[in-house]
Amino acid sequence: MACTAGSKILENYRPAYDASVVRKLRECGAIIVGKTNLDEFGMGSTTEGSAYQVTANPWDLECVPGGSSGGSAAAVSARQCVVSLGSDTGGSVRQPASFCGVVGLKPTYGRVSRYGLVAYASSLDVIGCFGTTVADAGILLQAISGHDKLDATSSKRDVNDFTSQFISKDYFESQPLKGLRVGVLSETIGDGVDKEVVSSIRGAISHLEELGSTVTEVSLPSFSLGLPAYYVLASSESSSNLSRYDGVRYGNQIVSDELSSLYGGSRANGFGPEVKRRILMGTYALSAGYYDAYYKRAQQVRTVVQKSFKEALDVYDILISPAAPSAAYKIGEKKNDPLAMYAGDIMTVNVNLAGLPALVLPCGFVENGTSRLPVGFQMIGAAFDEEKLLRVGHIFEQTLQGCSFIPPIIADEFKC
Repeated sequence: MACTAGSKILENYRPAYDASVVRKLRECGAIIVGKTNLDEFGMGSTTEGSAYQVTANPWDLECVPGGSSGGSAAAVSARQCVVSLGSDTGGSVRQPASFCGVVGLKPTYGRVSRYGLVAYASSLDVIGCFGTTVADAGILLQAISGHDKLDATSSKRDVNDFTSQFISKDYFESQPLKGLRVGVLSETIGDGVDKEVVSSIRGAISHLEELGSTVTEVSLPSFSLGLPAYYVLASSESSSNLSRYDGVRYGNQIVSDELSSLYGGSRANGFGPEVKRRILMGTYALSAGYYDAYYKRAQQVRTVVQKSFKEALDVYDILISPAAPSAAYKIGEKKNDPLAMYAGDIMTVNVNLAGLPALVLPCGFVENGTSRLPVGFQMIGAAFDEEKLLRVGHIFEQTLQGCSFIPPIIADEFKC
């Protein structure tokens, strides 16, 4: 089927093979319904950057579903499919999961093969899972995990049976999470985060304590450094990865008698404004005289972030934070303010820099005029410890009282 990555430069492009994850799903008997919308090449946080359509949030059709994998999150939230796949480079599965009130799972880098994934930033890109429940996301992860000889970055580590964690709440102990050590990232519940979001996160913390967890605030001084480092690294890698779209081998091509104008014209007509912006930023960061000041320093910051997470996860079983500093906002609200949109990724990008797994699941709501919008919280685990995240998330989800994360318009249809 057509594979455009949300870009006009790949309009009508049909690949010659399936991605490894799609092949594995077909082998398991999954029915592939189709493609979902996204920000062009995964560059964005609202899905407004698609060259084709703007996706609406099922909870409020005037709001964004998040991004870049907003179409995948919205499709699951609207019950158009049971599960879906998304790509997570800096939070593109977890943030839309929070905005749309669904479960979003970003695996450890290397857990899932990237063969067939349209590349944005290769050292950060991960294929993730959406589902309406933790069990659904875990079953999907089980199907797509494992080493792939076609992807040199995929891990050869054994894949445990994630589904063994999903037991009925009838068999839970009175405090099923007794002994679990939870660290709350203090930098994520302070200034710059909506009060209603913080209130929902504190509600989730209280629920974890009721389940027997020991919850403590922990500070990661390097946390604020992750966002600028991420955008330098991701933009630099994208400027390299997207150089293959030259109008010669595949994709959009203009008529030209000269090679340079063929390249330039095909890219000018094919790439959208956000993609051009990031290519320019990345090319600048990699250019002579600026490489050491930007790219090399960002790599050094990445090492600091990895070290700080490892030290924290040596003490705590999981770390938690909001998935985003706010609930979903109105379509068009931040489209013309790239810096404001970039700042919305502050909760998620550090996890990609560290290559760690993270699970987002809905925990509450904020009031948005006449509508209620869901809020998700993020659980971060040690490398290749998805099993623990799924276990904790499943218990949290099964014992959470008084919350139904079905969009009202969908719930009304179910009643009929």
